[in-house]
Amino acid sequence: MDKVRDKLRQLDAKELIEEVEKLRRELFSLRLAVISSPPKDNSQFRKLRKNIAAALTFLHEKQQEQAK
Repeated sequence: MDKVRDKLRQLDAKELIEEVEKLRRELFSLRLAVISSPPKDNSQFRKLRKNIAAALTFLHEKQQEQAK
């Protein structure tokens, strides 16, 4: 596993929600930056989307654990 996913796994539910919001803002900012100039690294979009998905997955797992 990569470092980002290991870090996400250690966070609690509230911190995961904050991290998802931060990643979504970062993705939005990147999309805005593309309008004015082409990105240097197109893989940033995919990495951010994957990190958002991983954070949401871990959040869902934490919520399922709390429900039990």
